[in-house]
Amino acid sequence: MFEFTASPWWPFVVLAISVCFIVTAISYWRMHAFVALLLASLVAGLLTFNPEPKARFLDQNGEWTSGLWKVVDKEGTGKPVSHAVAVIELIAKGLGDTARDIAISIALASIIGMCLMESGAADKVVRRFLKIFGEKNAGWALLWSTYILSIPIFFDTMFMLMVPLAKALRIRTGKDYLLYVLCVCCGGVITHSLTIPHPGPLAMVDSLKIDIGVSLAAGLLGGLIPAVIGFFVCVFLNSRIVVPLRGSLDQEQATDKPESELPSLLWSILPVVLPIVLIGFSSLFRVIADGNKGQSVAWCVAAYQALGGDAYFTSVRAAFDFFGHKNIALMIGAAIALWVLARERGFGKEKLEQLIGPPLETAGMIILITSAGGAFGGMLRVAGVGDAVQLAAKGQPISLILLAYVVAAVIRIAQGSATVGMLTTAAMIAPMLSDGSLGFHPLYIYLAIGWGAMGFSWMNDSGFWVVNRLSGMTQRETLQSWSILTTSLSLVGLATTYVASLLLPLV
Repeated sequence: MFEFTASPWWPFVVLAISVCFIVTAISYWRMHAFVALLLASLVAGLLTFNPEPKARFLDQNGEWTSGLWKVVDKEGTGKPVSHAVAVIELIAKGLGDTARDIAISIALASIIGMCLMESGAADKVVRRFLKIFGEKNAGWALLWSTYILSIPIFFDTMFMLMVPLAKALRIRTGKDYLLYVLCVCCGGVITHSLTIPHPGPLAMVDSLKIDIGVSLAAGLLGGLIPAVIGFFVCVFLNSRIVVPLRGSLDQEQATDKPESELPSLLWSILPVVLPIVLIGFSSLFRVIADGNKGQSVAWCVAAYQALGGDAYFTSVRAAFDFFGHKNIALMIGAAIALWVLARERGFGKEKLEQLIGPPLETAGMIILITSAGGAFGGMLRVAGVGDAVQLAAKGQPISLILLAYVVAAVIRIAQGSATVGMLTTAAMIAPMLSDGSLGFHPLYIYLAIGWGAMGFSWMNDSGFWVVNRLSGMTQRETLQSWSILTTSLSLVGLATTYVASLLLPLV
């Protein structure tokens, strides 16, 4: 097979130059992230040694014959192309394949998020949380309502939804504005890094070959302890930093509508909960099928027979596999959310079309940036960075969980995007999981990468500026609060993931 690297350590040079290019391009040249990632992919590809000037990358139909990043043997019948042309083809292929896996989910999630905001459904859920916890525990209410609502909603959108509530609470209580803001951040940032349909977790699920339902359950459960500890970090920071409420508050945005004008709790939460339930059932049927045939797990065999055995189980599973597919499940959630919005606000088809446009435009930009990040991560894989990391770690007493965490954290801190950190690290770590000698379930690698990519958020992260600008905090205040919170959550998440892999390896 074709060899890319002349030295086993050269990929580290490729990685360093590429990451430095991204940091410089985004931070100093003010280049758009999409363009910077594409150019970084090109830089990484051109720096990759190619001892054969005409390696065969494509078959006669212009298709990849042996998987995404494998090349055709030079003795084969593939189409000969130059190294530079092959790099361009690989970038386009990586971008397209990443977009294929995430584009529909991201677009549908953006529609759901818009509908929850416009219909008042999100406000309804938050008010119920406030009734349960009480106004004295408003921080807890904001944290857990954000934790649940942000499952299908991007962090930026979720923060824009919740920050008016934080400002309204500050006006009513006269204190703790930073606490309310950070609680919103705490709940939203965890699901952004750990749960589908967010782009980073979606890409990790694909790269690490983890079941979608399992990843969703692991992300939600794995985030509970860090979220609780994160609350006390928020309390601590609030006691040390005084952040005033700056600017005026739009009372309409502060959700002063009477509860009678909001949708019911069932219809408010259904667009979020139903897709989760459908995806979960699809995964459950997969576990039952595998446990009945391959592993002969007692409860799986019993469930298989209870669901009709050989005569009916396959048909029932096929239905759940369809409705539990992430794209179909989110499509159903989006349809319900649109119906609730139309009913509550009396909107017609024309108005709904107008409202759907802006979130889809935002989703399109996210898809482009994420897909470019996928192309960059794939190019680093082609350059042999994963193999080089594996070689460097070989024989070293280091946990693969810690290795995945550190790699994700370094990439995240260097170029700012948690999503790119997850995409890149998952592509690099995936080849190390092929021998099956982990000793624990790969979902712990999934969690470790997510926590690593959540670490220290600073001025090269778009989330930093969203929090900074919408909350009214200064840059110094944002560094002292938001950046400390994300780092604390990241470290606590690593610790809980490592302990869980020892106590409950799931293998």
